[in-house]
Amino acid sequence: MNYWLVKSEPFVYSWNDFVTAGKSVWDGVRNYQARNNLQAMKEGDWVLFYHSNEGMEVVGIAQVLKEAYPDPTTDDPRWVVVELVPVQPLAKPVTLKQIKADNRLDQIALIRQSRLSVMPIRPEEFDVILSLSQNEST
Repeated sequence: MNYWLVKSEPFVYSWNDFVTAGKSVWDGVRNYQARNNLQAMKEGDWVLFYHSNEGMEVVGIAQVLKEAYPDPTTDDPRWVVVELVPVQPLAKPVTLKQIKADNRLDQIALIRQSRLSVMPIRPEEFDVILSLSQNEST
């Protein structure tokens, strides 16, 4: 089991859009490292959904429904997509500010590679973010 974080600008494709759709093809990725991460995703892997640029917070949990296949939005065979399904919103969004302030997350890719749109996270980082979402004092 692997854990991932995907980023989307909420004015382009929000968590609510994702929930309304019921599943999504994660397409349009044109960065080689992010593409490699898509290729590494396996059915059943857990995914945190992050609103970038606007909001800048983790808002929900998704799961990989279908593993990588050619991106139908391009004829270029280098690019792939995965299918994701929403599982549940976080009890409370976890902001980038909270993530940066938590020493347990000082190595998370969201901070170290902030421009990457698809990134792996460690299981313990996933758990910390869920914990922060449940914490009433934040």
